[in-house]
Amino acid sequence: MLSLERNGPVATITMSRAPANAWSEELITRFENLLAEIADHPDVSVIHLRSDQKIFCAGADLAFMRTCFSTPDGPEVMLELVRRMQRLFVRIETAPVISIAEIGGAALGGGLELALACDLRIAATEAKLGLPEVRLGLLPGAGGTQRLARLCGHGIAKRLILGAEVLDGAQAERLGIVQWAHPRQELAERTRDLATHLASMPKAALAAAKSCIAAQGIPARDGYAEEISRTRLLYNNPASRRRVSEFLDRNPG
Repeated sequence: MLSLERNGPVATITMSRAPANAWSEELITRFENLLAEIADHPDVSVIHLRSDQKIFCAGADLAFMRTCFSTPDGPEVMLELVRRMQRLFVRIETAPVISIAEIGGAALGGGLELALACDLRIAATEAKLGLPEVRLGLLPGAGGTQRLARLCGHGIAKRLILGAEVLDGAQAERLGIVQWAHPRQELAERTRDLATHLASMPKAALAAAKSCIAAQGIPARDGYAEEISRTRLLYNNPASRRRVSEFLDRNPG
């Protein structure tokens, strides 16, 4: 599901929950445990996040969604998963280490939200990235609305989220969603080189610079709480539930 390999100051987390690294309670718990393990190693200054699947992370587990949307208390169960994802992504975002997302395949929904929580993103030019939840009558509630707007402005965020637009890696680089895009066959080596370069910097300076950059964008309004509030309404919205059910019926995986 998740594995951790440490090579000096670089900790590599590999996602391997076949076939799509879909989010589950177990996956979140494993992530939390690995982050705690990394925190116990003060020499680690860089986290390299990657997937050994064709997909980086496709977001929601369809079987879990199907179960939730077929039971009366299902929306609240789904909402608690989203809350846990929010907390996990904030933990990644605020960790005193530099995180790099190596996006070799599709990063959709909660998968892109995970990547957005990382400090740096490097994608294959062929990768697919997007937050298409609105198409199902939902929204990217695990930080997607907040981070994408902060990253590339309200205009681009509205274009991508409201239009449920999916980009390739090259387009994502042009819009500033990822910092680099390379052909897939070069991606692993390029990411390793980037991790090695960052790890050569003083850890304290990296952490301090990251903290100062983050302070510039502290919101006056709690956008994460707003996401949860709005997501609760959508989970209980009949039209949204119908759209999700139709999607799940078309995708029996």
